Amino acid sequence: MKRGFILFMIQLEKLATEHKNPASSSIDQVSTLSMLQIINNEDKKIAPAIEAILPQIAVAVDTITAHLTKGGRLFYIGAGTSGRLGILDASECPPTYGTDPELVQGIIAGGYAAILTAQEGAEDSVSLAVDDLKAKTLTASDVVVGIAASGRTPYVIGGLTYACEIGAATISIACTPDAPIASLADIALTPDIGPEVITGSTRMKAGTAQKLILNMLSTGTMIHLGKVYGNLMVDVKTSNKKLEERARRIVMEATGCDRPTSIQKLKEAHGQAKLAIFMLLSGTSVGKAENLLDEAHGFVAIALKNLTE
Repeated sequence: MKRGFILFMIQLEKLATEHKNPASSSIDQVSTLSMLQIINNEDKKIAPAIEAILPQIAVAVDTITAHLTKGGRLFYIGAGTSGRLGILDASECPPTYGTDPELVQGIIAGGYAAILTAQEGAEDSVSLAVDDLKAKTLTASDVVVGIAASGRTPYVIGGLTYACEIGAATISIACTPDAPIASLADIALTPDIGPEVITGSTRMKAGTAQKLILNMLSTGTMIHLGKVYGNLMVDVKTSNKKLEERARRIVMEATGCDRPTSIQKLKEAHGQAKLAIFMLLSGTSVGKAENLLDEAHGFVAIALKNLTE
């Protein structure tokens, strides 16, 4: 037996994600519209299932925020669809919130080649996840989120086990009750979404549920890190023409200024929307605005409040 590979009988009948869904048992015999209605009706069950675990998600967001505030990093680990969703969420943080690419990272079984092409067998390795996390020099300051629809993926089990051993915070996301990875995590996020429309096709309801939870984890954390003012992404990275225009609109929305003023202040602020906004709202220079924002740990609202006290 190869080191790190788990050989056992996979009892699919015990996994909620593998159960047959009676609501879609005749989906191959109905009209296209009826087919889509069946899928849509099943999708409607996802949001309430996530609503039921909002308290646990809130704890997870606060845990991630606390670790990142103290210099830690956030890692998503998974295989197949779950791994790709983690990479998707992580890769969106730098352009959306201006974060360092090292702050939030996605790790997938089989490496980056697995993003586009399935790497058969990679998800069955426990030690591969350990190697991948060691390569990232995982520490007790970091957070590891293990994502597995079935909740029993060996790669994710290996990663969470290693993270626990070194004292990192651990969170699990699974879509089946009594998921093995739940018992390995400090915080278990397990929405009860029911069986898939197409039996075992966890890229559907389970994938959607995982994406919604990941949206909450990263967005909630970024809000707590001062990356949002009101509901505006004020740390947006102006790395292309669309994002440059978005930054202009954000400055205009936040301050009520006109377009020429927005363009001018962004130029003075070296393209940083948050800095331009604070300069306009506070009437301060670039240097003074930077210092005040630093003192407020990047929170525009707090920096403005400090000016009046």
